[in-house]
Amino acid sequence: MRFETARNKRLFDENWSFYKGDIRIPHAVKAGMTGGITDCGSIREGEWLEIAFNDKGMGKEQLEWASLSLPHDWCVEQQYVQDESLGSRDGSHGYLPGGIGFYRKSFELPAEAAGRKWSVTFDGVSGTSTVWVNGHLIGENRGGYIGFAYDLSDVLRYGDEGRNVILVKVDATECEGWWYEGCGIYRHVWLEETDLLHVVEYGTYITTPEATTQQALVHIHTRIHNDYTESRSVSLLTEIYNGAGVQICAKSVQAYADWYGETELEQMFQVDQPTLWSPDSPYLYKAVSILEYNGAEVDRYETVFGIRSIRFDADEGFFLNEEPLIIKGTCNHQDFAGVGVALPNSLIEYKLRLLKEMGANAYRSAHHPPTPELLDICDRIGMLVMDENRKLDSSPNGLSQLKRMILRDRNHPSVIIWNLENEEVLEGTVTGARILKTLADTTRKIDPTRPTSAAMNHGWNENGYNDVVDITGYNYGHRDHLDIRDHEQYPDRLMIGSECASYTVTRGTYEDDPVRGYCSEYGTNIPSWGCNPQQAWSDMVNHRFLTGVFMWTGFDYRGEPTPYQWPCVNSHFGLMDTCGFPKDSYYYMQAVWKDEPMVHLLPHWNWPGSEGKRIEVRVFSNTETVELILNGRSLGQQAVDRTGYLSWEVIYEPGEIKAIGRRGGLTVAEKAAVTAGQPVQIRLYPDRLAASADGSDTIPVRVAVLDGQGHVVPTADNEIRFEVVGAGQLLGVGNGNPSSHEPDKAEVRRVFNGWCLALIQASAEAGTITVRAVSTGLAAAEVVLSNL
Repeated sequence: MRFETARNKRLFDENWSFYKGDIRIPHAVKAGMTGGITDCGSIREGEWLEIAFNDKGMGKEQLEWASLSLPHDWCVEQQYVQDESLGSRDGSHGYLPGGIGFYRKSFELPAEAAGRKWSVTFDGVSGTSTVWVNGHLIGENRGGYIGFAYDLSDVLRYGDEGRNVILVKVDATECEGWWYEGCGIYRHVWLEETDLLHVVEYGTYITTPEATTQQALVHIHTRIHNDYTESRSVSLLTEIYNGAGVQICAKSVQAYADWYGETELEQMFQVDQPTLWSPDSPYLYKAVSILEYNGAEVDRYETVFGIRSIRFDADEGFFLNEEPLIIKGTCNHQDFAGVGVALPNSLIEYKLRLLKEMGANAYRSAHHPPTPELLDICDRIGMLVMDENRKLDSSPNGLSQLKRMILRDRNHPSVIIWNLENEEVLEGTVTGARILKTLADTTRKIDPTRPTSAAMNHGWNENGYNDVVDITGYNYGHRDHLDIRDHEQYPDRLMIGSECASYTVTRGTYEDDPVRGYCSEYGTNIPSWGCNPQQAWSDMVNHRFLTGVFMWTGFDYRGEPTPYQWPCVNSHFGLMDTCGFPKDSYYYMQAVWKDEPMVHLLPHWNWPGSEGKRIEVRVFSNTETVELILNGRSLGQQAVDRTGYLSWEVIYEPGEIKAIGRRGGLTVAEKAAVTAGQPVQIRLYPDRLAASADGSDTIPVRVAVLDGQGHVVPTADNEIRFEVVGAGQLLGVGNGNPSSHEPDKAEVRRVFNGWCLALIQASAEAGTITVRAVSTGLAAAEVVLSNL
């Protein structure tokens, strides 16, 4: 496990065991025995290790442990049930039960590992977690969205002392939010080794107080900790590398590290002709902090950062690198079809890429801190981030969670706003203002370079609540034009559309269906507080002081079914469904957010029995004009409204309806809908053809049902069975149907309005992965993926 480097950080996700259910573990301690778990003194440490590792419970009953790798969400593995007595809630779990589960893992360390600093970091555990190591109670964490770490150095066994066992209890019987939160260790776990003299966790803080294309100042604070019992004279060498890996700066500083203490060192660098970070050019640098004692390297700590400047203006909105930039954002929860909240890194990147392809340049992590990998990817692909604290809470635990988020995330160039709360009951109250001020002051103390915000849905102008943060967030400020009126009354107030639209539609559905819980894509069932995307975006375009929009939401998500509840198990708000299949509104946002010529029309053109009836055809486009053609006949040309849509009343007849977009009289984009025949065949559309053989990389495979001419059948609901052979496995399935109660951990899934999704996860060994999809009465489909 140990390597010949100053700092070793290894992924600790493999070879865990899981038990679903409770295990009685008393915490009583008796003198003369080890602390932590004893049974009123009757269970010694060695006996506990046998119980923890050899499938015995406290009553000596046999326990059934399952082998698995992290991340893991056991909630998504269960059956939907409408029974609150089983912990099934419509909002927080999407009618999936919560519960209690245990995880355990054993590992060995060499004798020479003693005397080093060893810690374990959990990036996220959904529920209240309790951790024991070798029978010692290490700690308890309440809060499922920000990581936490424990120092294990004293309780580990080294060499012949024996193996180590870590045991984690996760109690997910209570909810922390009102959306699907999942259950279990759903983010990565890390085991890290350092010298007793080391850079502390999140110990660098990098800012760029002056950043232009001619020159930038890079300010680096580095905190080091000396856990030795004597003070030491140390040297810190910091090297800066550009995106090509070429060293461009280096500087050393000498310091005196007091024993059992922390020391902060400060360095300033000048970078000439820097490449500034932006969504269009997400250029990254790297700082390497090398700590030396007596000429020997004792620690090496790396920090990726970007050089950029941000500024908010009360009239003109947001400026990045002194250039105006409209924030085109979406709000997002963290779950996805097939996996719940336990997303492999590749699926996180897949979701972000779909948003960027839509034209989004910003991401709001609603309503909690995101996983660390999401911010790494946002840095790399160019996505601005509103980083969000879980809740309005200035208790010791609430402040601890806030501080951990800021310390963890403050070096990311993608992060531009610290959002401190969302739609809390105490908004606009005196008590709420006191709590929010404490959060804001705490944030400014740790990172004064980014503004603070609160995403409010009431109380904007009461008791000075919003005055304690830098930016006032308006959730659905379009109501009675509240945000516009507030700008007139408070012209110096910084404002942002922190949550907009709440447009409830179901992919591929064009009539409201309360029985099955579907909402028409025409937007005829919008909640009272919501509006259509056209209004949300038009308000922004016409009032730059709103800074930007964060559309609710980028993706449908489990839980919070609106406007229907059971049989619905997830929301309808997304511009995409839970699988990432675009709804029609996705293309509206693409039309207004991107300049590349495009045209999209709705609805599909399969309407048997509607011959001779009028059907509204809508078109979203960013061209100058659009002409609509039905079976070769022109139905007229209209000028494009860049903030709205075009509409034709068309008498239905089967065949082909086509929209042609023109600029300067030339055809630059077109889109057609064809009346499809009966389902005949399956087709697979993998997102990519090669995976990394790391045991985690996951390829989404889109699955469509086609007619004999190769057209997607937009009303198909055939059941598809998946067969995966070779160096991979079927991780999960989904179809975006908000009322589907089919299991996501299964080998079969019905298509919903023509489509479903299979997630193929690569094994740790190279080879090929053959994915085959079959269905009764349909021609099968097969694709071969490489696992390299």
